[in-house]
Amino acid sequence: MPESKCGAAEKVKPAASPAAEKPADIAGNISYHAHYSPHFSPLAFGPEEAFYATAESVRDHLIERWNDTYLHFHKTDPKQTYYLSMEYLQGRALTNAVGNLGITGAYAEAVKKFGYELEALAGQEKDAALGNGGLGRLASCFLDSMATLNLPAWGYGMRYRYGLFKQHIAKEGQEEFAEDWLDKFSPWEIPRHDVVFPVRFFGHVEILPDGSRKWVGGEVLKALAYDVPIPGYKTKNAISLRLWEAKATAEDFNLFQFNDGQYESAAQLHARAQQICAVLYPGDATEEGKLLRLKQQFFLCSASLQDMIARFKERKADRVSGKWSEFPTKVAVQMNDTHPTLAIPELMRLLMDEEGLGWDEAWDITYRTVSYTNHTVLPEALEKWSQIVMRKLLPRHMEIIEEIDKRFREMVISKHKEMEGKIDSMKVLDSSNPQKPVVRMANLCVVSSHTVNGVAELHSNILKQELFADYVSVWPNKFQNKTNGITPRRWLKFCNPELSELVTKWLKTDQWTSNLDLLTGLRKFADDEKLHAEWAAAKLACKKRLAKHVLDVTGVTIDPTSLFDIQIKRIHEYKRQLLNILGAVYRYKKLKEMSAEEKQKVTPRTVMLGGKAFATYTNAKGIVKLVNDVGAVVNNDPEVNKYLKVVFIPNYNVSVAEVLIPGSELSQHISTAGMEASGTSNMKFSLNGCVIIGTLDGANVEIREEVGEDNFFLFGAKADQVAGLRKDRENGLFKPDPRFEEAKQLIRSGAFGSYNYEPLLDSLEGNSGFGRGDYFLVGYDFPGYIDAQDRVDAAYKDKKKWIKMSILNTAGSGKFSSDRTIDQYAKEIWDIKPSPVA
Repeated sequence: MPESKCGAAEKVKPAASPAAEKPADIAGNISYHAHYSPHFSPLAFGPEEAFYATAESVRDHLIERWNDTYLHFHKTDPKQTYYLSMEYLQGRALTNAVGNLGITGAYAEAVKKFGYELEALAGQEKDAALGNGGLGRLASCFLDSMATLNLPAWGYGMRYRYGLFKQHIAKEGQEEFAEDWLDKFSPWEIPRHDVVFPVRFFGHVEILPDGSRKWVGGEVLKALAYDVPIPGYKTKNAISLRLWEAKATAEDFNLFQFNDGQYESAAQLHARAQQICAVLYPGDATEEGKLLRLKQQFFLCSASLQDMIARFKERKADRVSGKWSEFPTKVAVQMNDTHPTLAIPELMRLLMDEEGLGWDEAWDITYRTVSYTNHTVLPEALEKWSQIVMRKLLPRHMEIIEEIDKRFREMVISKHKEMEGKIDSMKVLDSSNPQKPVVRMANLCVVSSHTVNGVAELHSNILKQELFADYVSVWPNKFQNKTNGITPRRWLKFCNPELSELVTKWLKTDQWTSNLDLLTGLRKFADDEKLHAEWAAAKLACKKRLAKHVLDVTGVTIDPTSLFDIQIKRIHEYKRQLLNILGAVYRYKKLKEMSAEEKQKVTPRTVMLGGKAFATYTNAKGIVKLVNDVGAVVNNDPEVNKYLKVVFIPNYNVSVAEVLIPGSELSQHISTAGMEASGTSNMKFSLNGCVIIGTLDGANVEIREEVGEDNFFLFGAKADQVAGLRKDRENGLFKPDPRFEEAKQLIRSGAFGSYNYEPLLDSLEGNSGFGRGDYFLVGYDFPGYIDAQDRVDAAYKDKKKWIKMSILNTAGSGKFSSDRTIDQYAKEIWDIKPSPVA
């Protein structure tokens, strides 16, 4: 540690000042935490120590607001929303917190007194490893908007010790390591030792003398709450993300066995508790893996619902009637996809078995309380749990699910006779395969929720017209659309200061940060040469920052004057990173065939991809390997590397996205039409003045409408064509484009190394069959994709045209604020109102 930093720290007098807003007072509070909330040697004050002391100083602000907010909610007793999600991708909190609190400048000045830049300290923070992809990032944007809109709300999730995994790229491809985000501690979370609930697994159901039922026996763990304050932007409200950790008690530790040398047996329940919160989405290829995933889901649901009920009962005595029928007037539960489906039978169990309500009253309360967001139409992602596993782990819940299913079927037969033939596909319990009877979790959600929503116009229409069409006949008013959104604070104001300041300057207001529709005001300046020059300079600054990041993490030097073309998202065949890299392979082949004079006319391009492939997803990992192998050859080929580079960005997360998205000029959102529910990274890229090349899928459809068709590079089959094209393929009617064959052949030739890519390429070939038949239509869309990329090359040469397209993308992004999305949820699904702290 540089001595000057230690000396500077010693010169700033420690003084507790939790609500400090002046730089000198803030510095005193930071020094106070360095001295009196020590986690390191008192002699050390390097960047890491400075970050933790600074974060704890900011946390003081958050706790004050957070306490005021929940005291206010307690006094006013509004209806509150409880958002249940297995994932949250929060990203770094320091920059976001001081930005939302409006004290960024003061903190920047304060940390300079210790010899540090705020940006450098923020870089010390590790991303919280609580999520995987868009589902988790959406949940985090939603929390930011709930707080900003002063809505009475909570987020509920799991405190994963190691998250999904940390991705490392080796010669053999992707390697997975445990995330170390909690190796020291998180300065943002507050353990709530007063908020602990029992969660039971296994056991059996007892029938009591009065006919009621009780779940007993098995193993019981404790759910301990950790709260993470979430500040609103320019408001006094701060809400909470409550994370649950599984614990066993001292009574569960067998001291006799331990002293007898039976160490593992002595602490069995402690070990099982640790497993529940160890990783996000543990592999479920084994029976044990399936049990663990189901345990995680139930643990989240049970702890969260017990917490909601405890809060309701705490205030129940103060209400006029104090009846349980009031529960849905005080509590709205939103299930983020099917992972929290067990909230339905668990709420029924708690109301009937613990609170003594009858079925009809419990069902009425549950139905009016719970709503469900669907995020996928992919069959493998619509969860189906083994009835055998469910009955073993949750015997009482299986009874309740059976009763829900029975009553649903009886209702359809009695009230919708015409639907009787559809019951087999609509029912919750599917026993069509007697060897593998399953619980269809999406069906349970639809049957038991008062509202079901999709997350983009196209996706919601597919739900109503295809996936859940039969339910629409029974409940025509149950289904809604809520197009996703992103928070403009994190995804423009804080991550792209150059462009953010430019937008504020030209709009003559910073109100766009909480009213994104104001961005339309940029349209009148879209041809202004002065704005063009400033816009180009802002984009170049972002590109240089991105080039430095790429050099730091990959060792590859990229040219900031080349076209930066980026695709970052979870690696999945439907997202078609394979189409992207095959396009790059074809581009490389054409470059190799060109004369020196022809190359001079080429638009230089840097193609960047990033994302994690699930550890057991063979083809996804094959794609990661291929991108890296192509990059290794292309980037070291002196004949072409001035015109093309291919880079895989390792360990993609929120903080990486905050560098890549501002620096991007073209972004690829190229999933097979009808496969992506919405996408939200497409919104982030557009907001940052990036032009999209994409299909008519998910929110791409609405983005194209908002930014203008001329400012979006469209290609590919439409959603309503996909089924027919797959059928044609099965019937042998597909004729591959010669360019598609050339790209595959170059890979097969060994041009990119000796790795066996046959299984990956085989998936694109044949007319049908498992792992063959090109289910995601890469071959069909390839020629249109290449033609669209040619249009990109031509457009990029016309700098004036390209900058205008960039400006119009930002100007058309107003619809895609999560503030708008959450306002719609609040009014149209949850029926909750703002409750601002005075």
